[in-house]
Amino acid sequence: MATGSQEPISLGELLEGCPKNWGRWGDDDEVGALNFLTPASVVAAASLIRRGAVFTLQLPMADPKGDPVWPGGSRRPAQRINVRDKGHVIAGVAGRAPGGIEGCDDVISCSLQGSTQYDALGHAWYGDQLYNGYDAMSTIGGMRKASVLPIAERGIVGRGVLLDVARWRGKDSLERGETFDCDDLEACATAQGIELRARDILIIRTGWIELFRRDPDAFYGGGRGWLEPGLQFSRGLVDWFHDREIPNLVTDTMGNEVTQDPVHHVTLPLHIALMSNLGVAFTEIASLGALAEDCAQDGVYEVFYAAAPLKVVHGSGSPVNPIAIK
Repeated sequence: MATGSQEPISLGELLEGCPKNWGRWGDDDEVGALNFLTPASVVAAASLIRRGAVFTLQLPMADPKGDPVWPGGSRRPAQRINVRDKGHVIAGVAGRAPGGIEGCDDVISCSLQGSTQYDALGHAWYGDQLYNGYDAMSTIGGMRKASVLPIAERGIVGRGVLLDVARWRGKDSLERGETFDCDDLEACATAQGIELRARDILIIRTGWIELFRRDPDAFYGGGRGWLEPGLQFSRGLVDWFHDREIPNLVTDTMGNEVTQDPVHHVTLPLHIALMSNLGVAFTEIASLGALAEDCAQDGVYEVFYAAAPLKVVHGSGSPVNPIAIK
């Protein structure tokens, strides 16, 4: 395999010999590595709550200033529209109920993966098989297998560890296409004085989504094409996730990995190697700035993490507002 070639190899070639968790929790499993989060681990994570400081990790949706969305595809920023408000009452198209009560109602139209969100384990696949070997034909018209619904019904609770890679590298945000690997994660944890443990929920800050507010043009590439920073594929990285039994990867980027692998020139290989093959839940576009600032001030980088995406039947993903408590 010529890794230096500019021609991308197939995902089948790239991932040959990499571990899989298909069948590990039975032929009907649809939540993958979240099975590692047991009732005992939930109880243990609750002991991390010391100050009662609560951080919500979702970016605002339908923000008049704009929502960041993956460019060039079918995703659109969320749109919220009032369907009832004081104006409707004034115009006479909305009457008052007995007693005089009035109210406001609105509707929202959004891409299920257009905000801070969880991917369904079947969201991405290769070779006509989803996570756990389900047939990709089951996605036609809606995901009948490995959708976001089983994840939403289960919920995600455990010990979360923030790895502030941007701050560790002395940057407000990583550069376009800048990569890091498991050795960097270990080194960042050491610098922060935090112990990484098996079955941790990894929360990785690159500062990238914060760039959207500072400079949207730079965020989207300024005409140079879309390219995010993020984790870089290697067999060692995949084994690291597998051996540590990581249940959930949370980042402040749209893809949780560098958009195109700089060595093999494959787009988003970790979506297959980690999410589809190992069943690692992917949480993307998280807002981590406030949490990171607090961690830098008190030196505590472990949190009680809880999240529950919306219960969207047949959905390929769902918005979520994760909570980190210290």
